[in-house]
Amino acid sequence: MKSSPNGRPIISIFGSYAPQPGEALYQQAYAVGHALGTAGYVVCNGGYDGTMEASCKGAKEAGGATIGVTCEVFNDYRGQRLRANRYVDDERCHEHILPRIEHMLRISAGYVFLEGGTGTFSELGIVWEFVAKRLIDPRPIFIFGEFWLPMVERLIAARPKSGRHLHRVQTPEQIVEILGPANS
Repeated sequence: MKSSPNGRPIISIFGSYAPQPGEALYQQAYAVGHALGTAGYVVCNGGYDGTMEASCKGAKEAGGATIGVTCEVFNDYRGQRLRANRYVDDERCHEHILPRIEHMLRISAGYVFLEGGTGTFSELGIVWEFVAKRLIDPRPIFIFGEFWLPMVERLIAARPKSGRHLHRVQTPEQIVEILGPANS
């Protein structure tokens, strides 16, 4: 299992930058981060706001560690310089998006996909392709909730073998149950 410098396995979480504290998707991401942090996993994500902030906050409040993989492309995104959120322990910045995604892909022992937009859709496609084609050692991919299911089910129906590492989950506890304890 892939692990961080402190020996703890890393799980990357992908999702939207848009959710705000108190919103359902923010709370969902917080719960996923908290469950992973409690189980001893390092939470990795894009390092900014929305589900990234929420999952880092959850991990930190559970006593866990976090990695934020930021990107210079976003230095002037939305009219302001984006900075890693305050719950990121270890910021790793890349100049472009594809090396950013590849970094998260390679350091992680598994991946969680929450609701998101075109960026999350792209990340899901890249991660799924690498795992399905065995371009990296197989790792679990968790599709959280219902958002991605129509597309995922359609692709699995067309190519059943591509779904063997996908797990459709409804709760953070299901993710931890499938992964097992971080120290095993």
